[in-house]
Amino acid sequence: MKILNIGSLNIDDVYSLDHFVKPGETIASTAYTQFCGGKGLNQSIALANAGAEIFHAGIIGKDGLFLKERLDKAGVDTSLVKISQTPTGRAIIQVIPEGENCIILFKGANHSLTENDITEMLTPFKKGDLLLLQNEINNIELIINKAFDKGMIIAINPAPMEDSILKLPLNKISIFIVNEIEGEGFTGESEPAAIGEKFLNLYPDSKLVLTLGEKGVYYRDNKTTIKVPAEKIKPVDTTAAGDTFIGFFLAGLAEGEDPEKCLQRATKASAITCTRAGAADSIPLRNEVK
Repeated sequence: MKILNIGSLNIDDVYSLDHFVKPGETIASTAYTQFCGGKGLNQSIALANAGAEIFHAGIIGKDGLFLKERLDKAGVDTSLVKISQTPTGRAIIQVIPEGENCIILFKGANHSLTENDITEMLTPFKKGDLLLLQNEINNIELIINKAFDKGMIIAINPAPMEDSILKLPLNKISIFIVNEIEGEGFTGESEPAAIGEKFLNLYPDSKLVLTLGEKGVYYRDNKTTIKVPAEKIKPVDTTAAGDTFIGFFLAGLAEGEDPEKCLQRATKASAITCTRAGAADSIPLRNEVK
């Protein structure tokens, strides 16, 4: 099974602060670092690090060529990455000593996908291949419809969560990977079991992966319910934790592993990421997780 990720490619500008900036406040950062980022890029690198055959499709400006080089270095196939005159997407990230972060996104070239681009990106793939999507690119509905018509398995991580997500043809999604806030946005429920029950009522043929931070992860499909506890760690930076989880989870599924084993490995990989600074560069290799 080949995996295609049509996803965002961002330049991450990370500022270390004593606390998150408040309205009207100006504070000095204690450190500044620039990283490769974007949920799409992070998830593709996580998939590659987990041993998957992963193709990344997306758009960068000329200022973001080093992002493509970073994907190449990780072993991601970047033949479907396009270069445009539009500036590359950016993320301004505040990180506080407790390891928590908040993020401002500039969409940039990530939102310049045309129908011709999408058709070209999907052409090398066939029925049974896996498509991964996030909510940091444009024309998501068109991508879902075209991929579904090809018989691809579609997984979505609807981050950042917006009302527009609920207007997508969600009945065509096979795998939802969401956090508690996103789960509540879909279902109106706040407890994991209630979110899972509502999800399966809405999308009975889908798989739900509900990440719960320090409370672990909750999985539900029409046959199985699985709970996996979180690893006990002292976080340094949680920026790419969710992206790491997604990459390792989907890589395991693509290998034919059972969901519980995939969840356990993804949880361990995510925990390692939280102990390191940065986004893409904090994602562990498969051997480290083992």
